[in-house]
Amino acid sequence: MSKNDISALRQEYASRILTEAEINPDPFIQFNIWFQEASKAMETEPNAMALATADKSGKPSNRMVLLKGIEVGGFCFFTNYLSRKGENLSENPFAALLFWWSHLERQVRIEGKIELLDPQKSDTYFKSRPIGSQVGAIASPQSQIIESRADMEARFATEWEKYQETSVVQRPEYWGGYVLIPELFEFWQGRPNRLHDRIQFKLNEDGTWEMKRLAS
Repeated sequence: MSKNDISALRQEYASRILTEAEINPDPFIQFNIWFQEASKAMETEPNAMALATADKSGKPSNRMVLLKGIEVGGFCFFTNYLSRKGENLSENPFAALLFWWSHLERQVRIEGKIELLDPQKSDTYFKSRPIGSQVGAIASPQSQIIESRADMEARFATEWEKYQETSVVQRPEYWGGYVLIPELFEFWQGRPNRLHDRIQFKLNEDGTWEMKRLAS
């Protein structure tokens, strides 16, 4: 595809609107409304979200992860603490999430502070995963350089063999959950002529949310 072909790619958004009158004043409730609608709209993995982190120097990094719960006032996900995102979060405990639901022409941005999830909750979620995913969390030195795909598969086979008799895999200490405590939400609805609806919620010092409309 040439540069000109890419520049000609264009999608017009006109299926829905977002007004201050219809949006819920609680951004957590509004997120849940949109999330349920995305699930019903046959979105592939509506809980997929881009997670942006930065190291201590401010250099950013981004990747897709899966939302696995909304609790304790935040958004939960799980990963290897020794991965690049884990290292970033240990140096700079602030992050941003982005959900994109193409069928509904919507996105949600969320920014806030990251905290470690309670270890018992990490244990509970780890036990709920398929055994292959549990073993994979142990076998894969996430984000580290490896010799080859065959090397990673060999690591998995070695660990898999260990758990065939008991089928009980203990969560490794280097794997667990994080929770992002939001300080900002932005709900974005695609509109014609790139005049999109953007409504932002910003957390005040007293714990209330201030709602403002942003220019597209």
